[in-house]
Formats: sequence, structure tokens, C-alpha cells
Amino acid sequence: MLDIRWIRDNPNALTEALAKRSWSSDDAQSTVDDLIARDEARRTHVAKLQAAQERRNAASKEIGKAMAAKDSELAERLKAEVAEIKGFIQSGEATERELDKALTDALAVLPNVPLNDVPVGKDENDNVERHRFGDELIAKRQPRMGNKPKEHFEIGEKLGMMDFERAAKLSGSRFTVLSGQLARLERAIGQFMLDLHTTEHGYTEVQPPLMVRDEAMFGTGQLPKFAEDLFKTTDPRLEDFVRKFARAIQGPTASELLGLGFPEDDAKAVRLSAETEEFLERLGASRLWLIPTAEVPLTNLVREEITPHEKLPLRFTALTPCFRSEAGSAGRDTRGMLRQHQFYKVELVSITDQESSLAEHERMTECAETVLKKLELPFRTMTLCTGDMGFGAQKTYDIEVWLPGQNAYREISSCSVCGDFQARRMDARYKDRDGKGNRFVHTLNGSGTAVGRALIAVMENYQEADGSVTIPEVLRPYMGGLERIGA
Repeated sequence: MLDIRWIRDNPNALTEALAKRSWSSDDAQSTVDDLIARDEARRTHVAKLQAAQERRNAASKEIGKAMAAKDSELAERLKAEVAEIKGFIQSGEATERELDKALTDALAVLPNVPLNDVPVGKDENDNVERHRFGDELIAKRQPRMGNKPKEHFEIGEKLGMMDFERAAKLSGSRFTVLSGQLARLERAIGQFMLDLHTTEHGYTEVQPPLMVRDEAMFGTGQLPKFAEDLFKTTDPRLEDFVRKFARAIQGPTASELLGLGFPEDDAKAVRLSAETEEFLERLGASRLWLIPTAEVPLTNLVREEITPHEKLPLRFTALTPCFRSEAGSAGRDTRGMLRQHQFYKVELVSITDQESSLAEHERMTECAETVLKKLELPFRTMTLCTGDMGFGAQKTYDIEVWLPGQNAYREISSCSVCGDFQARRMDARYKDRDGKGNRFVHTLNGSGTAVGRALIAVMENYQEADGSVTIPEVLRPYMGGLERIGA
């Protein structure tokens, strides 16, 4: 979340930042104008409340003096004034909460401001390549693959270890059943990544919850903007309420729904009792979201806390399932397991002070690249342009692995520095070096890397013309010494 004080002092900078993120100039300008107007209305109201509170305190003292002077007429007038001020303050505090919420809601949907060195562009076509690795590996392996390298699903189905039809019977599209040595290979890849990051890169392994509350999703920026991309749990009592509610509003059967009544003048106008509204609110608060990435629980480990400066940086890693609805991906990567509703990923999260985050971003990206270098998988690293960057990022590097079956590079890791954007949403702070003040932490996250996509890359880059798959040397200890997977 952006700082409203910064927006107040730098309205043109925000307008320019939104334009870089492909907002129209009219939308950007109207959004900034609306935010400043909301902030001004809130501050004006707060000033009136403060003035009223000061006058109430002064009048209360004057009442005591009037009564001491036995001036009952003045005392009564002052009491009436205090009572009127008290009523204004009570209603004014409610209004202040409404104004605060309206401003917070408006700020919550604003993306982060890109750093100055981020290339300006509209989409992935405007991303800029930083460097690449493994061109010689591509040329070396090409003759072993045959005339036309196969895609991972062709290899997996021929091996009899990758089943999409049975997965569809179980769960629908965008799911996969792996079996035998391919299932073991995916597990091996995840274990290899975790061992690398914890023993060589200084990350602490965490096993976090896979379901989190609204506040955690809000903290890292998934809510409210990306709710449709997430999976959430439901309470059976809420589903039962909805069914009964639907029946009740269709006729005079409202009595079957506790707390539901009809005004006499309109049999179709439904109102809920206060008890029923409270019940629904409790049910809504009990909803949990399935994590789309371990970034959510790992970053929220410091929410609403003040971390001592000497403990920074904090570096966490986790291997977890991830769940995404892929709501905006209709028609994309429908074959194979490149884009799934459920997949495994090793996540990297860093919590730093404000001076160290940019250097940490470079370090995190190198950690992710090391995974692919040790697996001997060709890749290129891209700096994302402003129009292709994630909602909460100030700057992002995408690592794209080479897939010979597609004859293309595809994303396998995305490493982002977010500044204090997430920290403001989480209220996560750290002590200054001198221990006197508190500042918002800076947060970073990256894939270290996506396990399923690494499996795909291994299958395609290590495929042999006979349909078998050679196992990278670094993974063989995790595979019991196995060197090749064959039909």
C-alpha cells in the first residue's frame, strides 16, 4: 500500500507511475484527484473533531468555575453546549471511521510505484533481457533428441507416468497424476532445491499453513484485487443459509429461515435480523483461502511485529503446494502441466531494512539462477517492463527456462522487490540501528523455483530420441542412484 502522505506531496509522480503501468492518463489523473480529495475530507473532519474535543474539555473546566461562582445559568448553558458537542463527537467518530475505510479501500487497489530503472512498456514484448545461460547446452543436446524434440506431456504419456485423463476424472481440467519415477523425480527436484537454499544460500526452511485468513492475503496484495484468481474454503452453514434464503425470497416461506422477516408493505423485500447479520459476519470471518504461493504465509510471519534491526535480513524458504484458479488464463497452455490449478513451488522470501533491499534482490535472483545452473538447464533472465510487472512489485526479474519441445523460453521463477508496499498493509516494522524509531521493513519474494516447471524442463532438455529421460547428475542421489527413466 502506498503512503497517502507521499501521494499528497507527490501527486504528479503517482500519476506518471500509473501511466507507466498502462493506466490511461484520464484514469490516472482522476484516481489521484479522488485520493487527494478523500484525504482532504478526512483531515478536515479530523481537525473539526479535535477542535470539538478541545472545546469540550475547555467547557467542562468552565462549568466547574461557574458552579464554584454559583452562576447556575452559565453552568447550565455550558452543560448544554458540552452535551451538544458530545453528540457531535460520537457521530463524528463514526464518520471518521467511514472516511478512514473509504481512503484505505481506495489505496488498497493501487499498484506499487516502479523503480526508475524499470523499463517502460505495455506487456511481455517490452521486457528486457539481462543475460542468458546454457546456449552451448542447447546445441550439444539437440542431436540426442531426434529431429523434433517432444513436449513434456508427449514424453510423460509415452512413459506411462503422466496421466491427464484420470486427473480430469478426479478433479477436472488443469490437474495431473504423476506416477512411478516421474513422481519421484518431482519430489527429488523439490528436495534438491530446499537443500541448496538452506545449506548454501542461508535460508531458513519453514513449513507454513496452506490456508490463511483474509488479512494475510491482503497483506501481500492478493486481496482485494485478485480474489477471482484464488481458491477459498466455504462453511457448510453458509451454503445452507444461501439455499434457504433463495427459497425464502420466492414466497411466504420466510419463516423457515431464522431471523428473516418481510415488511408488511412488500412481501418480496427481505430484511435480516441483527442476529442473522452477525451470524453471517462470523461465518465470513471464518473463511480461509488456499495459498497461491508460500509468499503469503512466509511474508506474513512478520505482520504486526517490530523486528530488531540486528535480526535483519530474515530469509525464509518453503516447499508447498500452491493453488490458483487461473481465472485469466482461459485457452492458454491447456495441454500438459505447464499451467495447473495445483502445483509445487519452492518459495524464497526476504525481510530487510530499507537500505538493503535492492542488493538483496540481486542476491535472491542469483540464488534462483543457481538452481538452474546446477541442473544444467538453459535459461535467460529478463527485467520486466512496467506494464508486465506484478501488482506489488517495484522491480521484477523473470527467469525463463528453455523448453526445446516448445522451442521457447518459459517463466520458471519471478523475483520481486516490493519496498515497504506490503509492510504497510501488514504493519510490519523494524527498529532503527539506534533503537529509537520504527520503520517499515522491505519485503522481497521469488520462486526458487517452480518444481513442476523444473520437472517439465528436465524432461524436455534431458530427453533422448528413444523416449527415455536422463536424470541430471545433481538429482541422482535423490533418485537412489538412478541415471535414466525409461518406459
